[in-house]
Order: sequence, then structure tokens, then C-alpha cells
Amino acid sequence: MRLPVLLLCCACLSGQSFTQRGFFETRNYVYPQTTQGDSGRLVSEELLRWEPSWKPRPWIQVNGGLDVRFDSHRQFERAWRLDWADRGEQRPAFGVRRLSVLLNKGGLTFEGGRQFIRWGKADLLNPTDRFAPKDFLNVINSDFLGVTAARITYERGSNTFDVVYQPVFTPSRGPLFGQRWVPLPEQVQNLPIRNLGADFPGRGQMGARWSHGARGVEYSLSLFDGYNHLPLLNLQPGLSVGVQRYFAQMRMYGGDFAMPLPWFTLKSEAAYFTSKTRTADEYALYVVQLERQSGEWTFVGGYAGEAVTNKRVLLDFAPDRGLAKTFLGRASYNLDANRTVSFEGALRQNGAGMYSKVEYSQSMGSHLRATANFTLLRGDAGDFLGQYRRNSNLQLILRYSF
Repeated sequence: MRLPVLLLCCACLSGQSFTQRGFFETRNYVYPQTTQGDSGRLVSEELLRWEPSWKPRPWIQVNGGLDVRFDSHRQFERAWRLDWADRGEQRPAFGVRRLSVLLNKGGLTFEGGRQFIRWGKADLLNPTDRFAPKDFLNVINSDFLGVTAARITYERGSNTFDVVYQPVFTPSRGPLFGQRWVPLPEQVQNLPIRNLGADFPGRGQMGARWSHGARGVEYSLSLFDGYNHLPLLNLQPGLSVGVQRYFAQMRMYGGDFAMPLPWFTLKSEAAYFTSKTRTADEYALYVVQLERQSGEWTFVGGYAGEAVTNKRVLLDFAPDRGLAKTFLGRASYNLDANRTVSFEGALRQNGAGMYSKVEYSQSMGSHLRATANFTLLRGDAGDFLGQYRRNSNLQLILRYSF
């Protein structure tokens, strides 16, 4: 593995300019119910993450990240290879999470390589986050994926200009066929499923964002031209059903703002999406939320909405749109310096689907943290949340940080 060797050499050469952090985590799921095609009730996942950083000069920094994974449910690869692209259907056993060079001079910053790019400012849903694909092997507990890109940020006064070019497409990772997070329609439940892989776009993606901070309000405008990182699905029926993933061309026009008010902070984020792909919808996504902190309590609540202007999709996997037309909320309370309890939930405006989660987390010393949470899913089979009604689960997580 070239990355660890390189950064260890850097550490020897640079002394105090080399820093590192990481953790080992075991995450265990208990599912009270089985599903069609998946009789597993216990799933265990192990993750070792190492994040080194080397700063040879004040204006240059090299950031790295390496993940080593194993699981009991064959959601992760069993291949002895180092994955650089994160485009596989399974999570890689050995993956480069991040590897980028950061250059800074005055108000100008350049970062090139594998990195994380977040544009969204809302907490409940981020329509403008087009350079932020996710890992949806577990649809409710998702994590961001890095992208290979070049990013230039320029700050002048209260204005920030951000330009991104992504030459290699990184898709969101969807649930695996034959497992519980792919609920099949009744008409195909008894047919074999043939996975025909993915048809990835061949060109790069570009985006630009301008943000401005004024007295009492912050706002931004953004533009994206590329592809949706969430797939459309092409079905080929027969004695078995063939499924191929492909990705629609997308252009986004978006914006967001945040305004502190006496009793709470008002945040909103919205985007309109057009597409030249004939099977892709054209639509708007938006979220309006209120945020308040009172003592040890933090509250966030709001509504995510959608307006479809051109309906063309036949079949897709779109968790962002699946959370539209939904009331969302989150609350957390710090019991003391070491213990936290939190609650979150979502309720479809028509009552067809919902989920709720309660979590307790406690640190034990300076390195060890234990977390337990329970997620409840209910609803109709035709609703995005309701289709996972047999996936309610208990999670037990133990993390050792170093």
C-alpha cells in the first residue's frame, strides 16, 4: 500500500508537521424481522480509519485517509486490493478515503485530489450538494463519499467564490440486490434478478458557488452542470429481470440562506433541476428549517418539499426525493460532558411513511465511546420510508479513537 509508506516517510522528514488521527469501530445491527430474500437478523461491521496530514510549508498541506473494512453480511469486498475510485457496488475492503494537496496563499485556496465537497448549509436535506455522493448500503444510516476533483476557493471581504471541476464521476452507492434494503415489488419477487452493472458518464462535471455574509444574514447562489450521482434503473424483463443503473444528465440552479432571529435561526435551501435525459424528471427540491439552542438542548425542525415540473422517471433510486413532502426534526441533549441523548424523526405529510430514532452515547475515558440507538420504520409499501417497514433495527456501536 503506497499511501501509508509515503506518509510515514513524510513523518520522518518533517517532525512536528506530521499529524495523524483515526479510530477503530465495531457497529452491530440487530433486526427483529426478516425480509423477502434476506433472512439475516444480525449484521456486524468493522472499520479501521487512519487520517494522516503532512504540512511541509505553511502554504501547503497533504491530507490522507485510509479505510480498512470487514463485515459479516458480504456488503464489503473480500479483495486484497487498494481502491482509489469508490465506484464498486460493495464497499472496498481497503479504500483511499482521501488523498489531496491543499495550497493556500492569501485569500486563494486550491485543493486537488480525492476530497469531500459540501455546499449545502441546511441540516435536514441538502438539495445543492451535487459533489457529495453517499453510501446507501444502509439507506437510513448513510455516509458521504469523497470525489476526485480540483477546487479553487477565493475569499475577499464578505464574499466567497468557489469553483469545482470533477473529471471522474463518483456515484452514490446503492443497496445490494438480494439484501434487506432492496424491497422488491410483488410482481418480481419470485423472479431471479440479473445485475447488469452500471453505465457511468464519460465526461466531467463542473460547478460554481458564490456566497455572501452580510449583517444578520448569509446567502449563496450555486450552479452545477454534470450528472445526478443517484441512478435511474433500466429493467430488462424476461424469465429473469435484468437491472442496469445509469445516471441522468443534470443541471442545477440553487441557493440557500441563514438568518439569525431572536428566538431561532431560520435556514432554507432550494434547487431546481433540469435534464436532457429523456427518462429523468425536472423538478425543484427545497427545505425550510428552524434551529434553536437552549441550555444543553439543541432543536432542529422543518419541512422538505418537492415540485415536479416534468414527470418522466419510470424507476429510480432517489433518497433525497424520498424525503421530500416530509416533516423532519432532530433534538439532542447533553446530560454532562460525557453523555448525550438524541432524537430524530421524519413523517410524510400524508402519513404514509415515517421513521424515528432514539440514541444514547457515552464516552468512557479519552479514547472509548459506546453508542446505542433504535430506529423504527413504519408505513405503506408504496411509500419510500414505508417500504423499509421490516427494517427497524437496534444498533450497538463501540469506537476507540487514537
